[in-house]
Amino acid sequence: MSSHTRRWAAALLTAVAVAGCGSGAEAPASPGAKGVPEVKEEKDLPDLPLDRYRFDTEESRRFGKAQRFLAQRCMIRLGFTDFPADPKPLAPSTPATTLVVTALPTSLGAFDLDQAKRWGYGWEPRLRKSLEPTGRAMTQAEFAALYGMSSTGATPKGSKPSERGCSGRANNQLLKGVADSRRMWTLPATHDADLQKAVKKDRQVRRAFATWSKCVVDKGGKRFADPMAAYGDKGWRRGKDGNTPHTRREVATAVADVECKREQNTLGVWWAALAKRQRSDIQRNKHEYDMVRRDLDVLRGNIRKVLG
Repeated sequence: MSSHTRRWAAALLTAVAVAGCGSGAEAPASPGAKGVPEVKEEKDLPDLPLDRYRFDTEESRRFGKAQRFLAQRCMIRLGFTDFPADPKPLAPSTPATTLVVTALPTSLGAFDLDQAKRWGYGWEPRLRKSLEPTGRAMTQAEFAALYGMSSTGATPKGSKPSERGCSGRANNQLLKGVADSRRMWTLPATHDADLQKAVKKDRQVRRAFATWSKCVVDKGGKRFADPMAAYGDKGWRRGKDGNTPHTRREVATAVADVECKREQNTLGVWWAALAKRQRSDIQRNKHEYDMVRRDLDVLRGNIRKVLG
């Protein structure tokens, strides 16, 4: 899997196909065209320019691990000596704590043919369990101390938790030296959302989606405006956890979707159009992006100090 597909803030692309698309549509940019990579496997999808300004999934995992470690140490100091490193939200669990998996394989949905053949637009059921917290559930008192919801000194040592609780205290420690955490987390994502809207109007991308759509129909699927419309179709009946029932029709559509993306180089054309816009945006806002990178480097250093 390419590092681009692992980005924590992976871009979501919602695009519309050209009205009246069909066999007469002009062919999209071919593989090998200037700036258009040939993408046959996920590993062929290059990093996007904005990926330098946001954490990938592994970095986000380390951030979460460091945050939980610092919060646990804080809770132990308050007297919750057996507080787990990775606690479940509350006991008993409530519908509000139901895990929902929302990460996409790529920004244009499914691209792993073997996965599509087995699980359609969903995933292996046991994946859900692997993402759940490994520790025991928190008590009400622990929850209040962790998130600063206790107005009294209701801790084993009788001390009052900080206003934001041990979780907030941990975040403060990790963000020490970061000039603007809000900008660091939101600027790339906000700019990317605007760039995604521009990409859906790109002539080559519209042609690529029209060609992909016709290909899916030719393989027996229904017509979709774009790959994200296929991935998010309500007919797949996703459950509360986001998974699908993997019906025969769903699997067949997912397979056609992936095959057509590969045959038509849909991701290559989309990547080239988005990368061009991202490079221009970075150049126009160079100072802000430089500050984001500086803050991310500070945060990475803080995480290393905690985790080694």
